[in-house]
Amino acid sequence: MIERRQFLAGALGTCAYIAGAKASVAQSRIFFGIATGSTGGVYYPLGGMIAQVISNNASVNGARVIATAETGNASVANARLLQNGEIEAGMMGADIANQAFNGTAQFEGTPVSNMRAVGALFPETVQLVVRADSDIRSFVDLAGKSVSSGPAGSGMYQFFGDMLAAHGMSREDITEDFSTFSQSADKLRDGNLDAFFAIGGVPTVSIQDLSQSHPIRIIPLTGEGVDQVLEQQPYYAKVTLPGGTYNGQEEDTETMAVRAVLCSHEGVEEDLIYEVVKSIYDNTETLAKVHVQGRNVTLDTALESISIPVHAGARQYYEEKGVL
Repeated sequence: MIERRQFLAGALGTCAYIAGAKASVAQSRIFFGIATGSTGGVYYPLGGMIAQVISNNASVNGARVIATAETGNASVANARLLQNGEIEAGMMGADIANQAFNGTAQFEGTPVSNMRAVGALFPETVQLVVRADSDIRSFVDLAGKSVSSGPAGSGMYQFFGDMLAAHGMSREDITEDFSTFSQSADKLRDGNLDAFFAIGGVPTVSIQDLSQSHPIRIIPLTGEGVDQVLEQQPYYAKVTLPGGTYNGQEEDTETMAVRAVLCSHEGVEEDLIYEVVKSIYDNTETLAKVHVQGRNVTLDTALESISIPVHAGARQYYEEKGVL
């Protein structure tokens, strides 16, 4: 467990010993780190906005809370950081939170039993991206192609494995790449990659930027294989990516989505988490103004897809609001 990180800021007064002088009182600050994802996704920019809202509104016993968004490898890696008490909070898919807490999938034998839910955030859409002139038209067409499934050990990596199995395929059937969203977009543009997966709020920055400079398509994810994954992964649901989300993507595209959640661990103090949750869900109008996915962060959906224990500090807030 990490102890609450604090530092003293402000004038401490002169170091000289002056008779009758009074030392100035320092202002205590509390740091609150939020593990997000790569800069090409939604976790990092929205996480930064959430951190700003917390910093502008939260204080504990007179101490100002200073929240920061930290880049990282997203869901699975963030769960491990919480397990080791290396950060105060982390963003991840609801499916990964469930797997981590219960010790299944990539967490088999090493459950993150200290993890606690803070609140649900926004829906993350699964996007399979190819160049516009690609002969890939469906998931099974990935056989024999080079495909980025995201950093090894990420939630995207886990999901891709489930999709392969549901379609009677394995990782040996493709040339797998483990790049971040931004790296994958660069490789696709340069002809060094045939396709890449991205799970994130839409529009996803790296895909949006790519579509402005290079024609792309988003591959529909439908059929029996997808239905099998949906049956196995109750946190995913069928969704439609609206036409016009990206440059050149004119038609609606059927795909899947999972809700992103913010988690912490039981070692973080209740009063701190209470103030963090209060800052977020009392200021959802601000989030809606500064980021397109901020409009999906609402008190009404704050407990949607939450299947692990809620942090005691968050529970206090939700009980006060009558949603728990």
